Amino acid sequence: AVSLVGASHKILERRIYLERERKREEERIVGQRTPLRVATMNEVIVLNEGYSRFEDTPEQEPSAVMLANCTCTLIKGRDCNVIVDTMTPWDGDLLLKRLQEHQLHPDDIDYVVSTHGHSDHLGNNNLFLGAKRHIVGTNISHRNRYYVHDFDNAPFRLTDDIEIQATPGHTMSCVTVLVADATTGLEAGGGGRTAIVGDLFERSEDIENERLWIEAGSEDPRSQRYHRARIAELADWIIPGHGAAFRVDASIRRSLRRQADAPSAPTETGS
Repeated sequence: AVSLVGASHKILERRIYLERERKREEERIVGQRTPLRVATMNEVIVLNEGYSRFEDTPEQEPSAVMLANCTCTLIKGRDCNVIVDTMTPWDGDLLLKRLQEHQLHPDDIDYVVSTHGHSDHLGNNNLFLGAKRHIVGTNISHRNRYYVHDFDNAPFRLTDDIEIQATPGHTMSCVTVLVADATTGLEAGGGGRTAIVGDLFERSEDIENERLWIEAGSEDPRSQRYHRARIAELADWIIPGHGAAFRVDASIRRSLRRQADAPSAPTETGS
């Protein structure tokens, strides 16, 4: 009986030891993976710069082909981490690599935002199953729970500094992520407001050449013009859906206001 008791104690001690080692290993991994949030500002990082262009196709082809992938953006906020527009389903390895370069793991992401429901903007949302919310356009969900929010009357706030506004046009459920007190790494100092706009803006060149965003697809060009002008009034920097980030200045705001006030252009017929 004594020997059995002794054996039982040894087994128990062994279990305690293994459990202690397991917890230490988990703490070590988490410590490597999740940096302490000590930033005094919200950091906005472009993980992948998007593009879009029409491919040259033979005349006998029945339709044109556009080559495109979206800009993917990380927000390392004071209070949370947010990933915006997760590219195509074929970009999962690239996205994981980009996160790792910033010492982040998918489980470190608190919110996933797709500015609209096109496949190049939500292709890797499934990597972030630990996120508190998935926001695809104006749809907010977690697992099988869908949360009703009236975007017409108020933005959806992730934190005091990060909010999501409805900006319909490219699609009628498009949204823009606005980050206050933000640094983009593109300017000295920082502290302004950055707008991550999805396909509200295709790229900076579409301010002077409206055909770029109209031909990329717009369900409501008049609404899109209105929200392009409105967001430009709020933002110091814009990160467009398929191009490089750009600073917003007075001349850009004037151009967009003028376009929003103008009657519909002929290029919109049938759009």
